[in-house]
Amino acid sequence: MGRGWKRVRYRLEWLGLLLATKLIPLLPRRVCLILARFVGSLMSIFDRRGRAVALSNLEVAFGDQVSTLQRRKIMRASYQQFARTMVDFLWSPRLTAENFSRYIELENFEEALEAGKPEHSIMIACFHYSNFEWLSLACGYLGLTGTIIAQEFKNSLLDPIFKKLREQSGHQLVAREGGIMRLYKALRRKGRTALLVDLTVPPAQGAVVIECFGLKMCVTSAHAWLHQHTGVPIVPAHCEPLSDGCYRLVFHPKIDNTHGMTHQQIAQACWDSFEPYMRKNPAAWLWMYKHWRYKPADARRSYPFYANVAPRFEKLVTGAATSASR
Repeated sequence: MGRGWKRVRYRLEWLGLLLATKLIPLLPRRVCLILARFVGSLMSIFDRRGRAVALSNLEVAFGDQVSTLQRRKIMRASYQQFARTMVDFLWSPRLTAENFSRYIELENFEEALEAGKPEHSIMIACFHYSNFEWLSLACGYLGLTGTIIAQEFKNSLLDPIFKKLREQSGHQLVAREGGIMRLYKALRRKGRTALLVDLTVPPAQGAVVIECFGLKMCVTSAHAWLHQHTGVPIVPAHCEPLSDGCYRLVFHPKIDNTHGMTHQQIAQACWDSFEPYMRKNPAAWLWMYKHWRYKPADARRSYPFYANVAPRFEKLVTGAATSASR
Protein backbone atom coordinates (compact mmCIF):
# COMPACT_ATOMS: atom_id res chain seq x y z
CA MET A 1 0.00 0.00 0.00
CA GLY A 2 2.90 2.36 0.81
CA ARG A 3 4.54 1.88 -2.58
CA GLY A 4 1.23 2.21 -4.36
CA TRP A 5 0.51 5.51 -2.63
CA LYS A 6 4.00 6.77 -3.44
CA ARG A 7 3.43 6.08 -7.15
CA VAL A 8 0.11 7.92 -6.99
CA ARG A 9 1.70 10.85 -5.14
CA TYR A 10 4.55 11.07 -7.63
CA ARG A 11 2.04 11.10 -10.50
CA LEU A 12 0.06 13.87 -8.80
CA GLU A 13 3.25 15.89 -8.24
CA TRP A 14 4.17 15.48 -11.89
CA LEU A 15 0.69 16.51 -13.03
CA GLY A 16 0.68 19.54 -10.72
CA LEU A 17 4.08 20.69 -11.95
CA LEU A 18 3.13 20.12 -15.58
CA LEU A 19 -0.03 22.22 -15.15
CA ALA A 20 1.99 24.94 -13.41
CA THR A 21 4.43 25.12 -16.35
CA LYS A 22 1.46 25.70 -18.65
CA LEU A 23 -0.49 28.16 -16.52
CA ILE A 24 2.07 30.34 -14.73
CA PRO A 25 3.70 31.70 -17.93
CA LEU A 26 0.26 33.09 -18.82
CA LEU A 27 0.24 35.31 -15.71
CA PRO A 28 1.38 38.95 -15.64
CA ARG A 29 4.51 39.64 -13.57
CA ARG A 30 2.51 41.56 -10.96
CA VAL A 31 0.26 38.55 -10.38
CA CYS A 32 3.31 36.29 -10.06
CA LEU A 33 4.70 38.48 -7.29
CA ILE A 34 1.39 38.47 -5.41
CA LEU A 35 1.10 34.70 -5.80
CA ALA A 36 4.64 34.17 -4.52
CA ARG A 37 4.07 36.33 -1.44
CA PHE A 38 0.86 34.46 -0.67
CA VAL A 39 2.34 30.98 -1.18
CA GLY A 40 5.48 31.90 0.78
CA SER A 41 3.43 33.19 3.69
CA LEU A 42 1.43 29.94 3.77
CA MET A 43 4.62 27.88 3.68
CA SER A 44 6.05 29.84 6.62
CA ILE A 45 2.94 28.96 8.63
CA PHE A 46 2.38 25.30 7.74
CA ASP A 47 5.97 24.10 7.26
CA ARG A 48 6.65 23.65 10.97
CA ARG A 49 9.94 21.77 10.56
CA GLY A 50 11.34 24.25 8.08
CA ARG A 51 10.23 27.17 10.22
CA ALA A 52 11.98 25.70 13.27
CA VAL A 53 15.19 25.19 11.27
CA ALA A 54 15.08 28.74 9.90
CA LEU A 55 14.56 30.35 13.30
CA SER A 56 17.32 28.25 14.85
CA ASN A 57 19.70 29.13 11.99
CA LEU A 58 18.97 32.84 12.39
CA GLU A 59 19.44 32.68 16.14
CA VAL A 60 22.90 31.12 15.97
CA ALA A 61 24.02 33.24 13.02
CA PHE A 62 23.04 36.64 14.38
CA GLY A 63 22.59 36.09 18.12
CA ASP A 64 21.44 39.17 20.01
CA GLN A 65 22.02 41.40 16.97
CA VAL A 66 18.58 40.36 15.68
CA SER A 67 15.50 40.26 17.91
CA THR A 68 13.01 37.40 18.01
CA LEU A 69 10.51 39.51 16.06
CA GLN A 70 13.11 40.36 13.41
CA ARG A 71 14.05 36.68 13.07
CA ARG A 72 10.41 35.82 12.39
CA LYS A 73 10.17 38.56 9.76
CA ILE A 74 13.35 37.35 8.05
CA MET A 75 12.08 33.76 8.18
CA ARG A 76 8.78 34.69 6.54
CA ALA A 77 10.55 36.82 3.92
CA SER A 78 12.90 33.91 3.18
CA TYR A 79 9.93 31.64 2.44
CA GLN A 80 8.39 34.34 0.25
CA GLN A 81 11.65 34.78 -1.64
CA PHE A 82 11.98 31.04 -2.24
CA ALA A 83 8.38 30.92 -3.47
CA ARG A 84 9.15 33.86 -5.76
CA THR A 85 12.16 32.01 -7.12
CA MET A 86 10.06 28.94 -7.94
CA VAL A 87 7.15 30.91 -9.44
CA ASP A 88 9.57 32.95 -11.54
CA PHE A 89 11.33 29.78 -12.63
CA LEU A 90 8.04 28.38 -13.92
CA TRP A 91 7.36 31.76 -15.57
CA SER A 92 10.82 31.77 -17.19
CA PRO A 93 9.72 30.53 -20.65
CA ARG A 94 8.63 34.16 -21.08
CA LEU A 95 12.31 35.16 -20.87
CA THR A 96 14.33 35.42 -24.08
CA ALA A 97 17.76 36.66 -25.11
CA GLU A 98 16.04 39.81 -26.35
CA ASN A 99 13.93 40.69 -23.29
CA PHE A 100 15.69 39.24 -20.22
CA SER A 101 17.52 42.55 -19.59
CA ARG A 102 14.12 44.12 -18.80
CA TYR A 103 13.99 41.94 -15.68
CA ILE A 104 17.65 41.44 -14.77
CA GLU A 105 20.21 44.22 -14.42
CA LEU A 106 23.94 43.55 -14.18
CA GLU A 107 26.64 44.67 -11.78
CA ASN A 108 30.37 44.12 -12.41
CA PHE A 109 29.61 41.98 -15.46
CA GLU A 110 32.80 43.19 -17.15
CA GLU A 111 34.79 41.14 -14.63
CA ALA A 112 33.05 37.93 -15.64
CA LEU A 113 33.07 38.89 -19.31
CA GLU A 114 36.84 39.37 -19.27
CA ALA A 115 37.35 36.00 -17.60
CA GLY A 116 34.82 34.28 -19.85
CA LYS A 117 35.96 35.35 -23.31
CA PRO A 118 35.45 32.70 -25.99
CA GLU A 119 39.07 31.63 -25.69
CA HIS A 120 38.80 31.35 -21.91
CA SER A 121 36.93 29.10 -19.52
CA ILE A 122 35.07 30.36 -16.48
CA MET A 123 33.52 28.83 -13.39
CA ILE A 124 30.63 30.67 -11.69
CA ALA A 125 30.30 29.98 -7.95
CA CYS A 126 26.64 30.55 -7.02
CA PHE A 127 24.69 30.63 -3.77
CA HIS A 128 21.12 29.72 -2.82
CA TYR A 129 20.32 33.39 -2.49
CA SER A 130 17.32 35.01 -4.13
CA ASN A 131 16.64 33.79 -7.69
CA PHE A 132 19.57 31.46 -8.34
CA GLU A 133 17.57 29.87 -11.19
CA TRP A 134 17.35 33.14 -13.10
CA LEU A 135 21.03 33.76 -12.41
CA SER A 136 21.80 30.60 -14.35
CA LEU A 137 19.39 31.47 -17.18
CA ALA A 138 20.78 35.01 -17.42
CA CYS A 139 24.34 33.70 -17.74
CA GLY A 140 23.19 31.63 -20.70
CA TYR A 141 21.55 34.60 -22.40
CA LEU A 142 24.72 36.63 -21.74
CA GLY A 143 26.75 34.10 -23.72
CA LEU A 144 28.18 32.29 -20.69
CA THR A 145 26.59 28.95 -21.53
CA GLY A 146 28.10 25.93 -19.88
CA THR A 147 27.86 22.39 -18.55
CA ILE A 148 26.00 22.15 -15.24
CA ILE A 149 25.39 19.26 -12.85
CA ALA A 150 21.70 18.54 -12.33
CA GLN A 151 20.37 17.60 -8.90
CA GLU A 152 17.98 14.70 -9.39
CA PHE A 153 14.65 14.62 -7.55
CA LYS A 154 13.38 11.70 -5.52
CA ASN A 155 10.44 11.82 -7.92
CA SER A 156 12.26 11.18 -11.20
CA LEU A 157 9.15 12.20 -13.16
CA LEU A 158 9.99 15.82 -12.35
CA ASP A 159 13.54 15.73 -13.74
CA PRO A 160 12.69 16.16 -17.46
CA ILE A 161 10.52 19.21 -16.72
CA PHE A 162 13.21 20.96 -14.68
CA LYS A 163 15.90 19.96 -17.19
CA LYS A 164 13.99 21.57 -20.03
CA LEU A 165 13.50 24.79 -18.09
CA ARG A 166 17.14 24.98 -16.99
CA GLU A 167 18.50 24.34 -20.48
CA GLN A 168 16.34 26.93 -22.24
CA SER A 169 19.10 29.57 -22.35
CA GLY A 170 21.69 27.19 -23.80
CA HIS A 171 23.17 25.28 -20.86
CA GLN A 172 23.77 21.53 -20.92
CA LEU A 173 22.77 19.60 -17.80
CA VAL A 174 24.56 16.39 -16.83
CA ALA A 175 23.78 13.79 -14.17
CA ARG A 176 25.37 14.14 -10.75
CA GLU A 177 26.98 10.68 -10.93
CA GLY A 178 30.31 11.23 -12.67
CA GLY A 179 29.40 14.88 -13.09
CA ILE A 180 32.62 16.36 -11.70
CA MET A 181 34.75 14.53 -14.26
CA ARG A 182 32.46 15.73 -17.04
CA LEU A 183 32.88 19.29 -15.77
CA TYR A 184 36.64 18.76 -15.66
CA LYS A 185 36.67 17.63 -19.29
CA ALA A 186 34.42 20.52 -20.31
CA LEU A 187 36.70 23.08 -18.65
CA ARG A 188 39.76 21.52 -20.27
CA ARG A 189 38.02 22.07 -23.61
CA LYS A 190 37.64 25.81 -22.82
CA GLY A 191 34.09 25.28 -21.65
CA ARG A 192 32.25 26.89 -18.74
CA THR A 193 30.32 25.73 -15.72
CA ALA A 194 28.51 26.96 -12.62
CA LEU A 195 28.18 25.31 -9.21
CA LEU A 196 26.11 26.02 -6.12
CA VAL A 197 28.71 26.13 -3.37
CA ASP A 198 26.73 26.76 -0.16
CA LEU A 199 25.03 23.40 0.34
CA THR A 200 26.05 21.11 3.20
CA VAL A 201 27.61 17.85 2.05
CA PRO A 202 28.67 14.82 4.14
CA PRO A 203 32.30 15.03 5.31
CA ALA A 204 33.23 11.91 3.33
CA GLN A 205 32.05 13.36 0.00
CA GLY A 206 34.88 15.68 -0.93
CA ALA A 207 33.94 18.29 1.65
CA VAL A 208 35.86 21.10 3.31
CA VAL A 209 35.00 23.11 6.42
CA ILE A 210 34.56 26.86 6.11
CA GLU A 211 33.58 29.63 8.52
CA CYS A 212 30.05 30.88 7.87
CA PHE A 213 28.77 33.56 10.29
CA GLY A 214 31.55 32.38 12.58
CA LEU A 215 30.25 28.80 12.55
CA LYS A 216 31.82 25.73 10.94
CA MET A 217 30.00 24.63 7.79
CA CYS A 218 30.75 21.51 5.73
CA VAL A 219 30.54 22.36 2.01
CA THR A 220 31.68 20.99 -1.33
CA SER A 221 35.26 21.42 -2.52
CA ALA A 222 34.36 20.64 -6.15
CA HIS A 223 34.95 24.20 -7.39
CA ALA A 224 38.31 24.37 -5.63
CA TRP A 225 39.37 20.99 -7.06
CA LEU A 226 38.31 21.96 -10.57
CA HIS A 227 40.09 25.30 -10.27
CA GLN A 228 43.37 23.73 -9.14
CA HIS A 229 43.30 21.01 -11.81
CA THR A 230 42.30 23.23 -14.74
CA GLY A 231 43.48 26.73 -13.81
CA VAL A 232 40.02 28.08 -14.67
CA PRO A 233 39.20 31.22 -12.64
CA ILE A 234 36.29 31.19 -10.22
CA VAL A 235 33.85 34.11 -10.36
CA PRO A 236 31.42 34.15 -7.40
CA ALA A 237 28.03 35.62 -8.27
CA HIS A 238 24.66 36.12 -6.64
CA CYS A 239 21.23 37.50 -7.51
CA GLU A 240 19.73 40.40 -5.54
CA PRO A 241 15.93 40.81 -5.42
CA LEU A 242 14.65 44.29 -6.29
CA SER A 243 11.45 45.87 -5.01
CA ASP A 244 9.90 46.19 -8.47
CA GLY A 245 9.98 42.43 -9.10
CA CYS A 246 13.23 42.52 -11.05
CA TYR A 247 16.68 41.33 -10.03
CA ARG A 248 20.27 42.51 -9.97
CA LEU A 249 22.89 39.94 -10.98
CA VAL A 250 26.10 40.75 -9.07
CA PHE A 251 29.43 39.36 -10.26
CA HIS A 252 32.21 39.38 -7.65
CA PRO A 253 35.94 39.77 -8.35
CA LYS A 254 37.38 36.60 -9.81
CA ILE A 255 39.39 34.21 -7.66
CA ASP A 256 42.44 32.97 -9.52
CA ASN A 257 45.54 34.01 -7.55
CA THR A 258 45.44 30.84 -5.48
CA HIS A 259 49.00 29.49 -5.65
CA GLY A 260 49.71 27.61 -2.43
CA MET A 261 46.11 27.76 -1.23
CA THR A 262 44.27 24.66 -0.04
CA HIS A 263 40.82 23.61 -1.22
CA GLN A 264 39.48 24.86 2.09
CA GLN A 265 41.03 28.29 1.63
CA ILE A 266 39.65 28.62 -1.90
CA ALA A 267 36.16 27.64 -0.74
CA GLN A 268 36.48 30.11 2.14
CA ALA A 269 37.45 32.90 -0.27
CA CYS A 270 34.28 32.27 -2.27
CA TRP A 271 32.12 32.47 0.83
CA ASP A 272 33.92 35.55 2.16
CA SER A 273 33.10 37.42 -1.05
CA PHE A 274 29.40 36.73 -0.48
CA GLU A 275 28.74 36.98 3.27
CA PRO A 276 28.88 40.82 3.44
CA TYR A 277 26.00 41.00 0.94
CA MET A 278 23.94 38.55 2.94
CA ARG A 279 24.50 40.42 6.19
CA LYS A 280 22.95 43.47 4.52
CA ASN A 281 19.92 41.54 3.27
CA PRO A 282 19.70 38.14 4.98
CA ALA A 283 16.08 37.40 4.00
CA ALA A 284 16.96 36.21 0.50
CA TRP A 285 19.04 33.22 1.69
CA LEU A 286 17.53 29.77 2.16
CA TRP A 287 17.35 29.85 5.96
CA MET A 288 15.00 26.84 6.23
CA TYR A 289 17.80 24.60 4.92
CA LYS A 290 20.02 22.72 7.39
CA HIS A 291 23.27 24.57 6.69
CA TRP A 292 25.01 23.44 9.90
CA ARG A 293 24.35 19.70 10.08
CA TYR A 294 27.68 19.13 11.83
CA LYS A 295 29.33 20.86 14.75
CA PRO A 296 32.73 20.58 16.46
CA ALA A 297 32.84 18.52 19.62
CA ASP A 298 34.36 21.48 21.50
CA ALA A 299 32.15 24.16 19.91
CA ARG A 300 32.36 27.42 21.84
CA ARG A 301 29.28 28.87 20.17
CA SER A 302 25.75 27.55 20.00
CA TYR A 303 24.80 25.55 16.91
CA PRO A 304 21.29 24.83 15.59
CA PHE A 305 19.29 22.13 17.38
CA TYR A 306 19.70 19.71 14.46
CA ALA A 307 23.54 19.85 14.39
CA ASN A 308 25.47 16.72 15.40
CA VAL A 309 29.04 15.77 16.19
CA ALA A 310 30.65 13.48 13.60
CA PRO A 311 34.17 11.92 13.68
CA ARG A 312 34.82 12.58 9.97
CA PHE A 313 33.81 16.21 10.43
CA GLU A 314 36.21 16.50 13.38
CA LYS A 315 39.05 15.31 11.13
CA LEU A 316 38.21 18.00 8.58
CA VAL A 317 38.11 20.67 11.28
CA THR A 318 41.47 19.52 12.66
CA GLY A 319 42.99 19.43 9.18
CA ALA A 320 41.79 22.95 8.40
CA ALA A 321 43.20 24.26 11.69
CA THR A 322 46.57 22.60 10.98
CA SER A 323 46.76 24.13 7.48
CA ALA A 324 45.87 27.58 8.82
CA SER A 325 48.65 27.44 11.44
CA ARG A 326 51.37 26.71 8.91
